[in-house]
Amino acid sequence: MKMDFCAMDMKTWPRSYTYKYFTETVSPLIYSVNVTLDVTKLRGILKKQRLKFFPAYLYLITKGMISQKEFLMARQDDILGYWNFRTPLYPIFHEDDQTITFLWTEYDNDFKTFYKNYTSDIINHGKQHGVMMAKGEPPANSYIIACTPWFSFNSVSMHLQNAKNYYAPMFEAGGFQEAHGTIKMPLSITVNHAVIDGYHIKVFLENLQSLLEQPEKWI
Repeated sequence: MKMDFCAMDMKTWPRSYTYKYFTETVSPLIYSVNVTLDVTKLRGILKKQRLKFFPAYLYLITKGMISQKEFLMARQDDILGYWNFRTPLYPIFHEDDQTITFLWTEYDNDFKTFYKNYTSDIINHGKQHGVMMAKGEPPANSYIIACTPWFSFNSVSMHLQNAKNYYAPMFEAGGFQEAHGTIKMPLSITVNHAVIDGYHIKVFLENLQSLLEQPEKWI
């Protein structure tokens, strides 16, 4: 997809006063929200089609943000605006030495195309050790998304230093919890309060759960 940046009109943006307060009056307020998602149906369909869960997770989170400019906000050349989409930047765990390398795969609205590109990135760059960015520096519209599959959690809190102008959300999923035929997954969402309020997270989660419950529409 072609990456585009659209500048915000601060004179007409309803949240401009809120943004100004959280960036000029108080220190950056970074906060995390932790939720539990029902991934039962998605896991079942992915298993039937022999598809991996992690790239589907990357795709869904990225797709879920596209309709909300609050999750796409950034500053470019000291101008506040938003991207038309984000690029997932994710860690690859190396089993042999227990280190990680970061990799990114550009988003495509077609799941099969994104899955194919993800697989290609893993094959071509996934085994590189000793560097933080296996594929090179990520694009400006990237955001951090990860998964800790070894254990589940009730809460994760991330702390960013010097995050005044960092507006990309961060996502961390945990291990699955299965009980009574239902599979659930914890998800931590960390955001900058200057651009994202609790209501925006509520709308994002509703869109995300809808995608999780109707995988046949996008797989």
